[in-house]
Amino acid sequence: MELVNDLLRGAFPVLALHIPDNFLSLGISLVCWVVMAVFLTLALRNTQQTLGERQVPLMGVMAAFIFAAQMINFPVAGGTSGHLLGGALAAIVLGPWPAMLVMTAVVGVQALLFQDGGLVVMGANILNMGILTALVGYAVYRVFAGRGRVAQLAGAGIGAWLSVMTAALATSLQLWLSGIVSLDVVIPAMLGVHALIGLGEALITVAALGFIQQARPDLLQSGAQRGAGGLVAVGLGIAAIVAILSPLASADPDGLEKVAEQLGFLDRAADAPYQVIPDYTLPFLGETPISTIGAGLVGIMVVAGLSLLIARLLRRSAASRAASDNA
Repeated sequence: MELVNDLLRGAFPVLALHIPDNFLSLGISLVCWVVMAVFLTLALRNTQQTLGERQVPLMGVMAAFIFAAQMINFPVAGGTSGHLLGGALAAIVLGPWPAMLVMTAVVGVQALLFQDGGLVVMGANILNMGILTALVGYAVYRVFAGRGRVAQLAGAGIGAWLSVMTAALATSLQLWLSGIVSLDVVIPAMLGVHALIGLGEALITVAALGFIQQARPDLLQSGAQRGAGGLVAVGLGIAAIVAILSPLASADPDGLEKVAEQLGFLDRAADAPYQVIPDYTLPFLGETPISTIGAGLVGIMVVAGLSLLIARLLRRSAASRAASDNA
């Protein structure tokens, strides 16, 4: 009832998803940018070599779904909330290299368009949530691949949980190396709360993978060539529905925000130097549920279009190179 009253009054949850600027030192931020750039270079090269026609539309729909799902903060114990990261799910469906590109598009758009996550620390956010999650989630899933449907779902759940824990550990180390908080304090705090958030990640990942196994199991098989149009339409529809439900997200602080508040460095967060669609609200609609839904739908279109553009450019480049080699 309280939630309904909040919606009627025009209240909405502020979605604090990523590391803000000034949480990390400039040196650590730059190191993360370099590491991220190395992985993205590998991701572009490997995706170009292996990207199949079926993956082109799937990269767009996966980006849309992950963006929308990240707007839904779910409550966990102790007045804390969590949200889907999505790197493991994207890697299981697309492969780790295309997943990194999809996650980079999502995190980049969130920072640049929605002021969600800092600009200086964007390299760290992409590394933590887009690269490490894809690598860990996919590696664990592959251990269980080929062992039957139940084993695959179990592997996906375990991989998703471990991907969240890996991202939390990486963030803890970056905060410690930046001199913000001691290691013996931040690791238990971050891993403790994200162990619970990871359970939500695992459940969402297993549910999404189970749906794909039922609807289009060929999409999880190497070399599958059937078109993905039907699933893409369904996926975009689901993403839109999730965006419509976004005002119902938990208003409790997310894992990092809660830890920062408890450990006394939350006030270090720097505001964005500009605003486009801040806090997932369209400025001309104010702080209302309709504004949040509209912002979510805009984000879905942008990340889906960007991911689809990247996929088509890589596919076209690969075709041109193949034609040149055969000439």
